[in-house]
Amino acid sequence: MKHDLMVTRNQRVERITEKTLVLGVDVAKEKHVAQAADFRGRILTRHPIRFNNTEGGFQQLLRSVHQLQKQYGIDDVMVGMEPTGHYWFNLANWLVDKGVEVVLVNPITTHRNKENRDNTPSKSDPKDAAVIADSVARGYYSPYQRRDPLFQRLNVLARACERVEQDLTRVKNRIHGWLDEYFPEYESVFIDPFSDRSVATLHQCPTPGDLKGLSPQDVVDRWTRQGMRRPGGKRGLDKAAELLQVARRSIGSTVALEEAKWELKRLLEEYKRLERALKEADDKLKALLPEVPLADVLQTIGLTPFLCTVILAYAGDLSRYDHGNQLLRMAGLNLAESSSGKYRGKIKLSKRGNARLRKYLYLAVFHLLRSNPTFREWHRYNVETKGMTGMQSLIKLTGKLARILVAMARKNETFAAEVPQPQVA
Repeated sequence: MKHDLMVTRNQRVERITEKTLVLGVDVAKEKHVAQAADFRGRILTRHPIRFNNTEGGFQQLLRSVHQLQKQYGIDDVMVGMEPTGHYWFNLANWLVDKGVEVVLVNPITTHRNKENRDNTPSKSDPKDAAVIADSVARGYYSPYQRRDPLFQRLNVLARACERVEQDLTRVKNRIHGWLDEYFPEYESVFIDPFSDRSVATLHQCPTPGDLKGLSPQDVVDRWTRQGMRRPGGKRGLDKAAELLQVARRSIGSTVALEEAKWELKRLLEEYKRLERALKEADDKLKALLPEVPLADVLQTIGLTPFLCTVILAYAGDLSRYDHGNQLLRMAGLNLAESSSGKYRGKIKLSKRGNARLRKYLYLAVFHLLRSNPTFREWHRYNVETKGMTGMQSLIKLTGKLARILVAMARKNETFAAEVPQPQVA
């Protein structure tokens, strides 16, 4: 059965009754602003509720809510907020601990409904809070479920790993830039500037001037001095001779070499530090995976432990999803079309979701095309028989993977390799 979004939204609208107090909160770093509305979206707070991002401020908000409940005879409360940044986490979890229902409103919904209130693009915290409350009253929200501590640990490690990878990429790019300026011929010798032999060279003799007067054996000896294992042999001597040859005709800059070497040394130290941090984060993720329920089941489809871990880190417990389409929407991989009258726009990915989850689901399909014969056959069938482009087939298989993963998690079943494969007509 398809996951019917209209039915879901109707149920969310019906959840807001005459006895429901809807509270919209615009979150910030130090002070939050809240506005209360009834089931029709009418604002009930004469003045916006302003409270600090502290325990005392949260208690103040709760007292204000109780006063509004008493004033209007309302016994049900729903608090809505935007899941932007990280400032909303503590407030949402504190309210859930107090038994208050918390829901989330998509920031795009708030942005596009802002002009509906006063027909102006003006922005203020009280106005944003009122728009959030109005959106909740009309059913444009999603329930907030506090993430299981185990999946939260996965999420923290996955996000840390992603940040380290980004920092590592920046450092690598800066080293590439340094070489382009001071030794542009270097990468014709070392295709990978971050191989062991190349890193040893950058530590010992990074500029063409440092190689002047050296023999191939001298270069090998410097690699040994740097702690490199088995630097010599015919391969090592040939590589050293090639390096000396390009150094003699280098056009690299010779200005401010001492300062440039200091900068390179610092970049190499940062590169090593980030490499260690990335390995530590990866090891922690892999060590945590066996504790995750259904992790072994999900890996039977052919995913690596790392891919399985990061998908669970960003998607959470897949057994809680009603349908794979929910996972697709969470990742922004659902299709969107803009059509009107006779005009038919192109069908595109909505990209309204978690970009990191979208990235790793896409990479998972790439991996499965190599490791899973069933996915490989589906891809061949899509391209050769259905006439899809390679990219169209990949996107379709991403949707299929999402539905398979959710079904495996919900049913606690391993992937069946004997699933009937499509037959070429």
